[in-house]
Amino acid sequence: MVGSVLQVAAVRWVEPPFTPTMLQRVAERGLRGDGWAWVDHRPRSLEAMGSALPRATVASEDGRFFVHHGFDYAGICAAVRANRSGGSLRGGSTISQQVARNVFLVQHRSWLRKGLEVWYTVWLELLVPKERILELYLNVAESGPHHFGFEAAAQHWYGVPARRLSKERAARLVALLPSPRTRTPSGSVATKKVGWVARNPVPFPGDPGYDRLEAQWAEAPWPWECL
Repeated sequence: MVGSVLQVAAVRWVEPPFTPTMLQRVAERGLRGDGWAWVDHRPRSLEAMGSALPRATVASEDGRFFVHHGFDYAGICAAVRANRSGGSLRGGSTISQQVARNVFLVQHRSWLRKGLEVWYTVWLELLVPKERILELYLNVAESGPHHFGFEAAAQHWYGVPARRLSKERAARLVALLPSPRTRTPSGSVATKKVGWVARNPVPFPGDPGYDRLEAQWAEAPWPWECL
């Protein structure tokens, strides 16, 4: 347990040179017979990635990222209601949970992994600032076949650094998630995402409207209220 807490404390200042998921993808590729090659991974500071990409990511992946403490109770409730009504299954993972999964764990579905994800998420929120959590996410999220982080994706798809992405291109790259190995920025999902992100901007701390976001979160239901 102490080791995992030290792991989390370390990533507050140290950029992970690799993640278990990167090793997993390298092994999968090699064992398929496609050759042994390292992933394209180009970590950057949050400031160096510009503003379009972080804002598109929060709007698309976790609109309450800056006001929750790792777990989006409102999102969990929405997922519970949708699943209960017989609609398509929905998840409620936050950016913090995805960082816990991407940085410290492998991509394997099990109750044990989910429990470890919760454990790491709690410590991430306690020890790492929100801006750093977002930076980690943008640097380690799988963003294409053998690509990790959105700097690598921006260079691969558009030939420009992430800081030079337009709002539309940033939204198209974010739309690669959660299936970055099969989707493309020019696909129909990406086209829909561009419009959705444009219609649903999320204020960052200090922006006009951020106080309303905090007030809405204060009134959000707890998970047990959805049962």
